[in-house]
Amino acid sequence: MKLGVVGIAVSALVLGGCTIGQSETETEVAARQFADALTQRNAQAAADLTSDPAAAAAAITQMFDGLAARDATFVVAGTDSDAGTFTLDADWTLGAEAAAEPTTTPAAGTTSATPTAEPDSAHTWSYTTTGGGQSVADGGKIPWDPQLLAPGLTADTTLRYTTLAGGSPQVLDAAGRPLMTEQTVTLVNLDPATIADPAGTAAAVAQLLGPVAPTITAASLQADLAGSQGKTVTAITLRDTDFQPIADRLTAIPGVQLVKQTRLLTADKAMTSPTLDGLRKLWQQGQDASAGWAVQLVRANGSAERLAGEDGTPQPDIATTLDPAIQGAAQAAIAALPQQAAIVALRPSTGAVLAVAQNPAAAAQGPIALTGLYPPGSTFKTVTTSAALQAGSVTPDTVLPCPGSANIEGRTIPNDDNFDLGSVPLHTAFARSCNTTMGALAVALPPTALPDAALQFGLGVDYVTPGLTTVTGSVPPADTPAQRVESAIGQGQVTATPFGMALVAASIAKGSTPAPTLVAGMPGVANTTPAPAPPQVTEQLRTMMRETVTAGTATQLADIADLRGKTGTAEVGDAAAHGWFVGIVPRKREGPPGDDIAFAVFVAGADSSAPAVDAAGRFLRPIQAQIPR
Repeated sequence: MKLGVVGIAVSALVLGGCTIGQSETETEVAARQFADALTQRNAQAAADLTSDPAAAAAAITQMFDGLAARDATFVVAGTDSDAGTFTLDADWTLGAEAAAEPTTTPAAGTTSATPTAEPDSAHTWSYTTTGGGQSVADGGKIPWDPQLLAPGLTADTTLRYTTLAGGSPQVLDAAGRPLMTEQTVTLVNLDPATIADPAGTAAAVAQLLGPVAPTITAASLQADLAGSQGKTVTAITLRDTDFQPIADRLTAIPGVQLVKQTRLLTADKAMTSPTLDGLRKLWQQGQDASAGWAVQLVRANGSAERLAGEDGTPQPDIATTLDPAIQGAAQAAIAALPQQAAIVALRPSTGAVLAVAQNPAAAAQGPIALTGLYPPGSTFKTVTTSAALQAGSVTPDTVLPCPGSANIEGRTIPNDDNFDLGSVPLHTAFARSCNTTMGALAVALPPTALPDAALQFGLGVDYVTPGLTTVTGSVPPADTPAQRVESAIGQGQVTATPFGMALVAASIAKGSTPAPTLVAGMPGVANTTPAPAPPQVTEQLRTMMRETVTAGTATQLADIADLRGKTGTAEVGDAAAHGWFVGIVPRKREGPPGDDIAFAVFVAGADSSAPAVDAAGRFLRPIQAQIPR
């Protein structure tokens, strides 16, 4: 056998654990070596066997990068030694890697980019190619032809694996109207490498973006560019309605690059809520599960031809329980507060999540409305009173002392500003929020009385709710009388989230804990389902909560028809106390659910319950027209 260039090169390699057999022809040697190098993803080794190593290496590298393959196998299917030709069978397993998410700074109302492939998806693509020629039979190089790699591939085309969405389902609000839709956005990028005058570019961009995003200034953009280490900076992500009026002027600024993407955005740009992230994830999971796929031959002009794949499956719209009017009222009620603030509103009769709102200070800390744990203060007296009533030691009319302060089990308990009511019925002590009364009641309770009563109202229960990640709170057993005194007034080791306290209010309103629901027909599943509190106890609590509004600590809300509530102030060490208010607006009449609301307002560092109570008023008054009385 005559050994040419190919034979010499191959003899130095051991591929797949075997050496060249003495009976192989030049064509068989070259074909096997080429197939083995491709299978091993050794682009340079395969390219060196061809007549144009540089072009071949670039094409092979692009092929593997573009197809994002989990596995690829190339096998010699046949050879014609006289003609020097051979055929290869290629088998690909595709879809193992998701496209990376770009790092962006989204504008208000936008969301981060979604991946273009699901990591766990896998699709197969098989085909046969033909290559070679007389030069191979004579011991020469394999004539380079991109179609050696895949059918139809040329020097001016590339290969790409992509997923194909089955459609673009909408996320709907409680009335079936679009809440979130897939929309086009534009990333406004600044490329330091193409900016000759950073100060001038920053000033020009900031001037255009200022009306949309006042926090973006020439100074902030210059600082971003200075710290970018030469990498592209995303100044903002714009919706089409904000981009189109300034598109031409942005395009004319040196160093500005405009990149189009699609995002799942709220239909109302002003809407913000921690619930939106969970809905985006749920939407994306549906898109990933139903996605089709394609191997595309991409031409230089960007057009593409599908070589293999299958279409995606259309997904249904996602129907949520969110009410935009109630959400908007909640956002407006706390927007101007300088402290972190949140409102969670539920429909007691169904468990529907109506609104979850946070102001900018709270949003900067994460989804505190759903997962932020804080001492609930006197709002927890709903639980304490329920436990005492269930113990049978008191009734709402039992007369109890309410001194301005009291030393109970070594802990001095003061009332707010040390107010002293003397001896009053329990319902009055509740409405006026007597710490001393509640602390004395708790001393006689068993260690698990408060945790058990809390569970009856959903506090301490964990829920797995589609589209929603929540924590309710924690009420550990109070083993000593001193611990029970602390727990009785929502201090010590007792913690709750705004969501958890809204669930407490909803449980009192309904008489049992409703399963929280964000996506219609997909209620949350609890890790435990305690029996509800006795009906007469929850009815007594509702009456006391009404007195809190008409003659207690929340009389500034007395104009809101049928409102029941409980105020709360929670000490947090040496810092300003947190303020709380939980409320219930019951259904007007028997019939289908639809006009009942239970909610919790939380204001961190408020120093009293007053800011939370005022926010509750700003929340409820605009939506009174939706709750006819």
